[in-house]
Amino acid sequence: MTEASPTVVSASKLGLTFETSDGPVQALSDVDLTIGKGEFVSFIGPSGCGKTTLLRVIADLEKPTSGSISVNGVTPEQARENRAYGYVFQAAALYPWRTIDRNVALPLEIMGLSRAEQAARIKRTLDLVNLSGFEKKYPWQLSGGMQQRASIARALAFDADLLLMDEPFGALDEIVRDHLNEQLLELWKRTNKTICFVTHSIPEAVYLSTRIVVMSPRPGRVSDVIESTLPKQRPLDIRETPEFLAIAARVRDGLRAGHSYDD
Repeated sequence: MTEASPTVVSASKLGLTFETSDGPVQALSDVDLTIGKGEFVSFIGPSGCGKTTLLRVIADLEKPTSGSISVNGVTPEQARENRAYGYVFQAAALYPWRTIDRNVALPLEIMGLSRAEQAARIKRTLDLVNLSGFEKKYPWQLSGGMQQRASIARALAFDADLLLMDEPFGALDEIVRDHLNEQLLELWKRTNKTICFVTHSIPEAVYLSTRIVVMSPRPGRVSDVIESTLPKQRPLDIRETPEFLAIAARVRDGLRAGHSYDD
């Protein structure tokens, strides 16, 4: 994050412990992190490291048990009430009985926007994700990748500056995933949204991000924050360059250092 960038997310000594029937489970511990406006920040780490939990804390879907966190200078709860972010889940989670335009419209209906404003936002967001012409299709008539693009459109319909994405392309095949990675980068450049992105894929994290947050397991801590030196314009074949491979190697080293294979 550059010094001039306004702060969007700020966490200090953040911790979260779940109470379970088997006793307390510490999911996050002493997380310190600042994310600036317009950044694309990926969270990567082994399963169970707390990266999705951290995203859910930012979204006010989980409550921290220690430390502090702010989103746009207010609590996550206030940010949620202000509709300060859009959230894209691992599965598209579209209603099968609603057409694509009506799925995108759902949060707008809840917000009480007029039909005219809804129509304008639906058109704008479907254009952004290259789904114009598919407004009257049902989710089951679209491919998995197109369904995820519709889910992104629904999150963008809020017109919030912050987009939270929880491994949205993890279930897709590699060719579709590469294509959506390219489209997401183009979307980010056009909109200047701040994006927090959870992934298990090192190449995906390096390709997409301005910074990569490497997390260690049990409990989740930030073990490294890696600044990307890649240019903003990133064709897919940039993944074969020495610069890309060097960043990927550092991410891989960070994951190895933070993970005990003897557990």
